[in-house]
Amino acid sequence: MFRETLEEVGGSVSGAVSCSVMGFDGIAVETWQPDAHAEKAAEVDLSASLVEYGNLLGQLKNTATTLKSGAVAELSVNSEKLITIMRMVNQDYYVVLALTPDGNYGKGRYALRIAAPKLAKEL
Repeated sequence: MFRETLEEVGGSVSGAVSCSVMGFDGIAVETWQPDAHAEKAAEVDLSASLVEYGNLLGQLKNTATTLKSGAVAELSVNSEKLITIMRMVNQDYYVVLALTPDGNYGKGRYALRIAAPKLAKEL
């Protein structure tokens, strides 16, 4: 059920390496990964990266609550080999899009912003 939305996001953004719905427990509910970037995904320990970045998002979410600054909506980590964009779906789940460094970052952010409410309904 999530697969179509993840394919829609990943397929519409150039440089997409992976798109997943994940829980803060570190378990991916569903993942889309194109064959075209399998080599890039193997270059980086993608699964571990997504879990660790999810931990970072969880910590940021807790910090925002403590500081009463409002809910965290999105977090991105841009590194030498990977751009990772995470968007909250609800309190327990987030959607994450991994891109190559030359991937379309702006379109990735837009695609996740549009997809998050759809995924929330499916959850």
